[in-house]
Amino acid sequence: MLQTVQKAAQVLRLFTPQQPEWGVTEVAAALEIPKSGAHALLRTLAAEGLLQRTGNGRYRLGWTLFELSQTLLDSSALLRAARPIMERLVAGWGETTHLAVLVDGQVLYVEKLQGDRALEIVLSGVGKRLPAHCSGVGKVLLAHQPWENVLRIVETTGLVSFTPNTITTVEQLRAELERVRQQGFAYDQEEVMVGLCCAAAPIRDESGQVIAAMSLSVPAYRFYPNQQRLTTAIVDAARRVSEELGYYQEDWAWGNGKRSKSRSSGQATSVLT
Repeated sequence: MLQTVQKAAQVLRLFTPQQPEWGVTEVAAALEIPKSGAHALLRTLAAEGLLQRTGNGRYRLGWTLFELSQTLLDSSALLRAARPIMERLVAGWGETTHLAVLVDGQVLYVEKLQGDRALEIVLSGVGKRLPAHCSGVGKVLLAHQPWENVLRIVETTGLVSFTPNTITTVEQLRAELERVRQQGFAYDQEEVMVGLCCAAAPIRDESGQVIAAMSLSVPAYRFYPNQQRLTTAIVDAARRVSEELGYYQEDWAWGNGKRSKSRSSGQATSVLT
């Protein structure tokens, strides 16, 4: 039974924007299973609405997955906590803010809000993935993984170069992740797209575990003159989301100073704008 569930999950993971349709023979080859087994899996998933059969006998994702995804989005404590704060960031800065998690060693964007001053960022979007080593949110998420996990991710995904600024060696990555872990935030300095930078910070759950990362993406010519203020804004925003999720830290250090919040007064200086 467990093997069947695992194979069903593997079937669903085959479907991507690049290859949204699969046939029985292709699935059998991809999963290295008999065609009869692939046919049974596809037929069962279609009967449950997780897949749909096309007129030419191939399969696409079914609308039941859309229904389930909406349930996830509507019931996620992370999204409920993050959205209002992301909206404030966008209103204050006019730039793009992202919320991301780590899935299969890659950054998965689960929310994106774009301001009226923002560049169009085609590489990111809700439901899209990017390698983790080259983005601010990805560095934050990797920095809070055991180094052995990071090495396994690198062995699987590699260190793809997007621009001349992209990290491409394990030594560079390790030094960068150590810096991110110590300072409490990360930068993408034109490492995914020339002309685009971002500052990112971790979001923690009640236990203190880093479960997500949030970023502000800004054109390079606006980022560098405002780097300190942008960093303060995103670290403060991520901290506020963490507090909504039940995580509290009396003193919060980053950069050259500390900011603290009084538990009794519940007041903190707003740096969202």
